[in-house]
Amino acid sequence: QVQLVESGGGLVQPGGSLRLSCTASRTIFSIYAMGWYRQVPGKQRDLVATITSGGSTNYADSVKGRFTISRDNAKNTLYLQMNSLKPEDTAVYYCHARIAVNNYWGQGTQVTVSS
Repeated sequence: QVQLVESGGGLVQPGGSLRLSCTASRTIFSIYAMGWYRQVPGKQRDLVATITSGGSTNYADSVKGRFTISRDNAKNTLYLQMNSLKPEDTAVYYCHARIAVNNYWGQGTQVTVSS
């Protein structure tokens, strides 16, 4: 079991950058898969990026080359560096961890890209 707390969201202009953080309540060293998802009202929650305990990453096509996912096992923290932000990146961003057959989610952090 794990609790996840996101931070770092906010309002940013198009072309700007934000870094999201997700701090876990326990060590993440042994958690195989962690990731970021996002959701806009009325739509399903979509995958943004995932990272394994070995460092393998996967990105949605819409964010490739702009977003970078990373994890710091010593700090029990997952990150999402978001550059060249676009208005269509506006969403609530959720941290996710999969442990065995269970899925765990944070409460979400709002990212708004607008001039």
